[in-house]
Amino acid sequence: MKDPEELLVFGNDRITSRQIDELIGLARGLVADSHINQQEVEFLQKWLAANLHISGQPIVHTLYRRVNEILADGIVDDDEKAELLDTLNRFSNRDFELGEVLKSTTLPLCNPAPEIEFEEHRFCFTGTFNFGQRKDCERAVENRGGVTGSITQKTDYLVIGIYATDSWKHSSFGNKILKAAELRDAGYPVRIVSEEHWVKHL
Repeated sequence: MKDPEELLVFGNDRITSRQIDELIGLARGLVADSHINQQEVEFLQKWLAANLHISGQPIVHTLYRRVNEILADGIVDDDEKAELLDTLNRFSNRDFELGEVLKSTTLPLCNPAPEIEFEEHRFCFTGTFNFGQRKDCERAVENRGGVTGSITQKTDYLVIGIYATDSWKHSSFGNKILKAAELRDAGYPVRIVSEEHWVKHL
C-alpha cells in the first residue's frame, strides 16, 4: 500500500497536469479570433488566481504576475494586448517548455555577449520578458540615460525576452530579430542580447 504522502504528491501532480491542460484549452479559446479584449484578460486573471495555489509551473506564476501588471492601471492598451496574445498563442501551441528558458543557441545572439552601456545608447525590446512588461524594460533603460524605440540602423542593442521559442522566426516578434540580424550582418553596430544578459548589467 502506498504511503499517504506519496499518494498526495501523486494526486497533486495529476491536478497540476489537468490544470495545465485546462489553461492550454483556455488560452486556445482566447486567441482563436486573433484578438483579446479587457474582459478576456480579466477572466484569465480570475482563473489564474483560483488555480495558482495548485500549480508549481513557473510559467503559470509568471503569466499571473504579468496579467496583474497589465490590469494594474485598469486599462489594457494595444501593446499589452499584442504581447499577451503572443504569449498565449505560444503557450497554447506548446511552443516552449513550461517555465523553461530556450537554449540560446537557436537565437542569433552575439557571441561573446557584449558589455552593455546605457548612457545615450539605443535599445529595442522584443518578446515576452520575465523582468516585466516591455514598458517596464524600457523605463529601466531610460532611467539609466538610454533611449528606447523600434529597430533602426542607429539601434545599439536588441534585447530578446527570456520566453523566446524555437519557432521564433514565425512568431510575431521574429521580424525584429531578423531585421536586427540583417543590420548586424551589414555592418551596423546593433548587438543582439538575451534578457538574462541585459538584466546582469542593470
